[in-house]
Formats: sequence, C-alpha cells, structure tokens
Amino acid sequence: MSVNSGKKMDHNLSFSSRRSPVVCLHGSVASSQPLATDIGLDILKRGGNAADAAVAIAAALAVTEPFSTGPGGDAFCLFYNANNGEITGINGSGHSPQALTLDLLKSRGYCEETPPSSFDVLNVTVPGAPACWWDTVQQFGSDKLSFQEVLSGAVELAEVGFPVAEVTAVEWAKGVAALREDGKELGGDLLVHNQAPKCGQVFRNQALARTLKELGEGGKPAFYEGRVAQAIVDVTSQHGGVMTLNDLCSHESEIIRPISTDYKGVSLWEPPPNSQGLATLLMLDILENFPLKVMSHNSSDYVHTLVEAVRLALTDAMCHLADPDHMTLPVETLLDKGYSRQRGQHIQMERSAFSCDTHPHGCPGMLAGSDTVYLCVIDSQGNACSFVNSLYMSFGTGLVPKDCGFSLQNRGANFSLHPNHVNCVGGRKRSYHTIMAALLTTPPAQALKPQLLAALGVMGGFMQTQGHVQVVLNMVEFGMNPQQALDAPRVFVAYNQKSIFTLHIQTHTLTYTQCGPICGHNRAKFGRGQIITVGDWWNGSDNQTDGATKVLWAGSDPRADGCALGY
Repeated sequence: MSVNSGKKMDHNLSFSSRRSPVVCLHGSVASSQPLATDIGLDILKRGGNAADAAVAIAAALAVTEPFSTGPGGDAFCLFYNANNGEITGINGSGHSPQALTLDLLKSRGYCEETPPSSFDVLNVTVPGAPACWWDTVQQFGSDKLSFQEVLSGAVELAEVGFPVAEVTAVEWAKGVAALREDGKELGGDLLVHNQAPKCGQVFRNQALARTLKELGEGGKPAFYEGRVAQAIVDVTSQHGGVMTLNDLCSHESEIIRPISTDYKGVSLWEPPPNSQGLATLLMLDILENFPLKVMSHNSSDYVHTLVEAVRLALTDAMCHLADPDHMTLPVETLLDKGYSRQRGQHIQMERSAFSCDTHPHGCPGMLAGSDTVYLCVIDSQGNACSFVNSLYMSFGTGLVPKDCGFSLQNRGANFSLHPNHVNCVGGRKRSYHTIMAALLTTPPAQALKPQLLAALGVMGGFMQTQGHVQVVLNMVEFGMNPQQALDAPRVFVAYNQKSIFTLHIQTHTLTYTQCGPICGHNRAKFGRGQIITVGDWWNGSDNQTDGATKVLWAGSDPRADGCALGY
C-alpha cells in the first residue's frame, strides 16, 4: 500500500463555516454553482418538472464550469416518476469513432505500456450530453416548457456573463496549466487574454451561447448534423483524429433500466454498465456483512473495512465492467448476495490485503479524472431527476471546435489497450465510464411502488463510487442529515496502472496507518456531491405516512461553490 499525504497548494481553502440543510415544501434543486441552482429553481416555478430543471442546470453548468462539463462531454440521468414509482434512466455516453481500433493505435506506436497522452485527440469520443439533454426533456419533461425555454437561462448566462466563483477559478487555472504542461493550448473561447479567469472576474462565452441557441431551436440535429458537428470533425482531423460526421449523426442515447441493491431497509439505484454504478452496489453488498454502526463513523475499524470493500469492488469492476455488449460476466452474478458474502470473507480486520486480485488479462489502471458536475432536483409532484455531466479530465482533450465555445472530452482514455481485456479499445464502443447518478427508495414490494427517499450523487472520477457509498452510509448507518452527510470527511482509494491502491484520507478523519492529512483545494479528490431527501427518514423517524413526508431536505457539498435551494 502506498500513501499520499497531500501537498500544500498556493491557494489554501479553509472550511470554517457551517451549513444547515435546506428545508422546503414544493420543490428543491442542488448543484455546484448557485447561479445554475437558481436557474433550475426558476424552471420549477415556471411550471417545469424535475427533468426540465435538471437539464436547465446542466446547461448552465456548461457555462459556469466549462473545465468540468459541457456539450462536448457525456451525461447520465435517472428519473423517478411519482405517479407510478417507475425508475428509468438515460445513458448519454458516446461511442468511440468507428475507425478507432487497437490496430490503428498500434500503427501509431501505442500499446498497453505506452498509451497515448490523456489529452490526445484519439481519446475523443462522441459527445453524448446534448442528446441526453434533449432526450431527458422529451422522455421525462413536463411538456409545459419547450426545449428552447429550458436552455434559455444558460444562453443568457453565457451572453451576459457571470462572475467566476472561488473554487471554480482555481480548478479552471489548474486545468489550463495541465493542458499546457502536455503541450496543448486551450481555445480562446474558454480563456480571457489567454489566461484562466480569476475569482470575481466576469466571464462571457458568446460562442457557447450560439451553440446552445442552435441546440434549443433545432434539437439534436442542430448539434450532430449541422455546423457544430462539422466543427468537431474539423478540429479532431486537424490533430490526427479519426471522428467522422457519420460517427456523430448516428449517435443515439440509450433508455436504461437502473440496477439496484437493498441495504438495511433502503434500495440504492444506479445506472447499469458501462457506468461504474455497479461498483457502488458491490461495495454496499460487501459492507452489509459488517457491523459498521458499532464500529462508529470513521473509526480505524470502519475505515479499514470500507477501504477493503472498495478495493474488492473496484477490482471486480475494473476486470469485468465495460460496454454491456462486450461484458463477459453478467451483472446479476456480481450482485448476487452470496457472491458479496464470499468477497467479504477476504476482509481481515487485523491486516490489509492491498493488492490487485488475479485476473487473466490484468486490471487496467484508471486515470484520476475528477472534472464532473452532479445535480439533482425533486419537484412539487414528487418526481426526481438525478443527473451527472462530465468531460472526464479537466477540459477533456482541451480541443475546442471553432466558434462552438466548449471543449471535447477525453473519455477514450479509459479504454484498455490489452487485446484480451473486456474494456479493450474498439470501433464504435463505449468505454468503462466513471460518471453515475443515484436514487434511493424504499425496497420495491410486490404490488407496491417504491417510495422515493433521496436523489443523490458525488462527482469525482473513481471517487464517485466511494462517495456514493459513504454518503449513503452516513445517512443510513449514522443518522446524518443530507448536509451533514456531505460535510463529513471522506476516504478515497485511488488505483493506478501498476495495480497499486493508494489511500487518501481527508483532514479531520481519524488517522489510518501512515496517512497524512489532505487539506485546502487538494480536497477536490474527495468529490463534490448533492443530496435531496423526501422526509427525514435518515433520522430514524417513521413519518412516511403523514404530511411530514412532503418536506424536502437538501444539502450541497462544501468542497464546491454550490448550494441547494427550495421553495
């Protein structure tokens, strides 16, 4: 086991204030940027529902956090229908270009030991977010607002401009620096005088405003078949990429049925593969076999058990999870409770077993992309939308299509270059995907619809699975309210190409073998989340049958600039 003690940054960030959970009756929204949160709340007040508001926020965040998200990235959503209790979702991840094969990569001198740079044009996959936005509104929206009206808040934000928030400014600058270190130069649409904007500086993005206007007016074809599509093909081909107009115009979102597991009276729902939501469910299934509450929150035994469960679940996920058309091990096998009990037997309280389980083709190391946004909405009818949008690493590849105002993702960096691995790169294939959005309900019973308990998520690359588990445990096991569940110090188990797990522990957590503190902006590695609950079930109260269930409780992670709002 290697250990990371964190490094002091030039920009220190203290967490000296406290937040109360937002409580309200009619509707609630939560995101990592107050201006985006406000746009979502406005959609609810104008008659839109949770799906409408979620897309409005996602588009607004594309304006305010272009290093994390945007039309050049991917998205996933889960939607809870209050009328029938049905939970459906959309997989908005894009395929690799048809011509992106292992043979092509080999012909350019790349292999498993020497893959392309994370920012290489060959890691661009088809952007799935715009189609996901459109399909979310079409499938789950209220029909009271047009797609153009849903995107109007983001358009205005891009045209008029907004003052850049504190955490956003630091992450923006870090992303620009990382690209320059790799020899790349970010497009001028996303810079001010060739520099990242500073905190409080007003930033405008007229090119993105134009892109969002065209998308709102013309729907999916305006992005995947028109001016923007041609600009994407042009910029990728100029840098040696292989994406074609056919790759873009043939893209479609996928309607998905979420997968779930029951844990001590609640059901957690996650997107199925190619999303890594499966890993979260595996972790919970393993942890169900241990008395976590007795151990006490963030005690040494608790952290040890959590970390070992993370290690086991991530090993399974990295060895088996990929595009569902290429997976060799059925999800049902991995989610069998008997399997998790068997895996749990590998956890020994007296020692750590930090090594990668054996697998015939090895376990490909995953890059620590952490630039993602997560948001959630519950409306006055009780519908919920849990939504996640990402470029993967900061600014993705850093390639900006001309006059479009956004950068292209580098999701293809998650492919393996091992020819026999399930997640091996291939033409028109979806990679192992880090982003995931979650819902929490009562367990489905025969002839009864599951009751919504929460919409929740934590962004942050491979922290997302672990973040979901930790905030769920914080509420279910330790009775924390949504804001407390997000405030609490977290643990992050990273994983590299040499099958070495590295443990990171946030400041104020009880010290775990040899680990030093992580503070300031370094806390970004622990992700940033949002939670909205229906009622205070996490408090042990049995109020699911009276009027108190109508009270919404919401929290927003202090590690970001955002907030929760309600009305």
